[in-house]
Amino acid sequence: MNTHSAATATANARSDTEAKVKANEKAKAEAPAKDDVKKAAPAEIDVWSVEGTFQHLVYSPKGTVEGLVIETDGAPAQFVCDGHDPAASAGLDKLKAGQAVVLEGTVAEPSPKGKPAHEVYQLERLVSVDGKPVAPDHKPADVSGTVVRFNYAKHGAPNGVVLDSGDFVHTKPDGLERLGLKLGDTVKAEGDARPLAGGAGRVVEARTVNGKPVAAPRG
Repeated sequence: MNTHSAATATANARSDTEAKVKANEKAKAEAPAKDDVKKAAPAEIDVWSVEGTFQHLVYSPKGTVEGLVIETDGAPAQFVCDGHDPAASAGLDKLKAGQAVVLEGTVAEPSPKGKPAHEVYQLERLVSVDGKPVAPDHKPADVSGTVVRFNYAKHGAPNGVVLDSGDFVHTKPDGLERLGLKLGDTVKAEGDARPLAGGAGRVVEARTVNGKPVAAPRG
């Protein structure tokens, strides 16, 4: 390589290096700081109020009530609840076909088993029947304490935590995994609460834990 070519190559290499350095500095300047990412506000949980006409109950293979189907705006909508929890379906067995109902629920997560035949919601509560308010069997509550042990679902997966206060914070297995709670953690949970069997403590259907939504963000 002659002198002129070597000088040109060196100048080009220096130019390329400077361009890369400037590009990296620009990328770092535009990237959000780690602290900013940690402080981002948690996603809000949308609870929908749906009016319709009661059609029929939905049963589990064991015969327990695990939801209902209503007709709203000429289309069916299904509301699901925990078939193993009698309190979750309280009052549903008294409904009669054709009654006007108002229900509150969150849009159910997509099922890995395929697309549903209609809109599906996770039932939060039965609000009214034929225009008459339904008194809830549970009340909104805030509980706090230290995690002393995990609680487990029937299939063996941890589905929440028990606090030193005696309260059981129910998050479901996927919610607990997202929250990453450990033994000894300090917890403040918000949700609907009702007494535990035996009268010691409460079970809280947690909506938020330490300010974070329990349910997976939609979208």
